[in-house]
Amino acid sequence: MIVMTGVAEFNRALEELVARVSAASRAAVTTGGHLLEAEAKRQLGLTSHARGTPTPSSPGQPPSLITGTLRRSIKVTAPESTSPTGWSISVGPTVIYGRIQELGGDTGRNGATRLPPRPYLQPALDKVVADGTLAACYATAWRTAF
Repeated sequence: MIVMTGVAEFNRALEELVARVSAASRAAVTTGGHLLEAEAKRQLGLTSHARGTPTPSSPGQPPSLITGTLRRSIKVTAPESTSPTGWSISVGPTVIYGRIQELGGDTGRNGATRLPPRPYLQPALDKVVADGTLAACYATAWRTAF
């Protein structure tokens, strides 16, 4: 006969580890979302011009700042659980024209106007990934879990 001891303690330790990893992941995804939000807002302030002047940003560059409405509209949603240790957030504009500025497309009456893409979210994500700040927020959070 084999008698195993400590199984209940082992299971409890695993449950506690899952809880710590989940809390750390939630914190990391929230911090990462705010890093992306800040960088997207920075991207939207790289160039500016007065309202009514014909000096838009170049296609492929973030939109020029005019009123600041698009920049102010960048928001981070509250984290949502996707699995026992997984979390998801969304970062993006709340103004209706935010998507077409990022991706470009046809707009206006009967799609009469073609706007070129002026991305600001993708460059923001590319920067926080490339400079390591996004990975660092996860490393810091998970270090506390383990």
